[in-house]
Amino acid sequence: MQTIRKKLSFLFVVCSVLSILLITMFVNVTISKKFNEYMIDIQNKRYERIVDYFVEVYKRDGKWNKNSGIELMHEAYMGNYCLTLLDKNKNLIWGMDSKDIQNKTHLDMMLVKDKGVYTSKVFEIKINSKVVGYVDIGQYSSVLLSEDDINFKDSINKSIILSGGLTLIIVIFISLYFSKQFSVPIKEIANMSVKISRGKLGTKLDKKSNIEELEDLRMSVNVLSEKLKHQDMLRKRLVSDISHEIRTPLNVLQNNLEAMIDGVFEVSTDRLISLNEEVIRFGRLLNNLNALKEFESESIKLNFEVLYLDELIQGICEDFYMIAENKNITLKCTKQSNKDYKINADKDKLKQVFINLLSNAFKFTKSNGEILVSIRSSNKNIIVEVLDNGIGIKKEDLPFVFERLYRGDKSRNEIEGSGIGLTIVKNILLIHSATIDVESEEGVGTRFKICFNKD
Repeated sequence: MQTIRKKLSFLFVVCSVLSILLITMFVNVTISKKFNEYMIDIQNKRYERIVDYFVEVYKRDGKWNKNSGIELMHEAYMGNYCLTLLDKNKNLIWGMDSKDIQNKTHLDMMLVKDKGVYTSKVFEIKINSKVVGYVDIGQYSSVLLSEDDINFKDSINKSIILSGGLTLIIVIFISLYFSKQFSVPIKEIANMSVKISRGKLGTKLDKKSNIEELEDLRMSVNVLSEKLKHQDMLRKRLVSDISHEIRTPLNVLQNNLEAMIDGVFEVSTDRLISLNEEVIRFGRLLNNLNALKEFESESIKLNFEVLYLDELIQGICEDFYMIAENKNITLKCTKQSNKDYKINADKDKLKQVFINLLSNAFKFTKSNGEILVSIRSSNKNIIVEVLDNGIGIKKEDLPFVFERLYRGDKSRNEIEGSGIGLTIVKNILLIHSATIDVESEEGVGTRFKICFNKD
């Protein structure tokens, strides 16, 4: 199994090599083609110059003889081509032997393409549009190249190969660098995931990446690690809290019953009533856990109906006015007038939500305190807020108030409760596609904000 760095490096290098080879081949072919076109153009101009020269010779002498244009023979020999002069009837006046240039030692370098095949072209020599003779120009290559031409072409090819090799080396180093930039963050995230899978929850990766997707991945894995750590803490706390909640009534029952059996305590109606209350409290805890299980399994049956949320909440507040009077707490319920508060919901379940929230508010608000329930509506939402100026919630406890059996600081634990009321509240609201948020400050009070979507 290969690492991502090796795979990325191999991919970059292979792509780079292929790209440079293709570019090198393309540049080489293009330059060779243009160079050959350039040499052919020069050769055609040579042909024109030779024909023009013989035209001038004929104009000067008025006829052909064995010395007509003979001075071109030396130039032709040095240029590796053969000249043959013919009269208008194509009779030979003079001509060069092709074997003379074939035997030249330096000609082999120029005969590679055509492998020594001799070719010739015949051009007319015209005076006033009248053919007066012909010149046959023959050579052993389709394009005549001088030694300087060959050296120039070779130097271009060597430069292309050298630049291609140098570019390849540079690209390989750049590829290795960028593959490291990609692979190192991914490898670190992979190592972090392995640590998390081995139980090292809460592990964080602090090294940032300048690649957006990798940075998003790093942040997501960090959040996941933190959430797993939090969930593991809640799991341990849940086991501890359930054990505590169950152990307390059982210990009370066991100790009292053993004392009665041993004759330490007299069996009396008051003691039996006290033990029965512990059994009832124990049963209430189990009922609450069953209720929570029912909501979390999403198997609960709901009876949705059209109801007016403001009327439902006002009715619940009226039921709490007597409790507020007894505890010397001010309870107010306000709403925006001329607004529509109609929604589809399960009336009984929503009653349970607001009864739980108001019960908590009264539970944690001292005498002479104040509780405010406000209802307002917008085009898309209905917002309900429950505010109190009670003991508040510590900042570190706020993220966990909706977790099962979670109870915060000692001052809140001294107040009776099972710690699952807000969990049930949140589950009911989730079923109704509603949201709940909490804001609180210790010693100042708490605000619960519920947002319902209008149908």
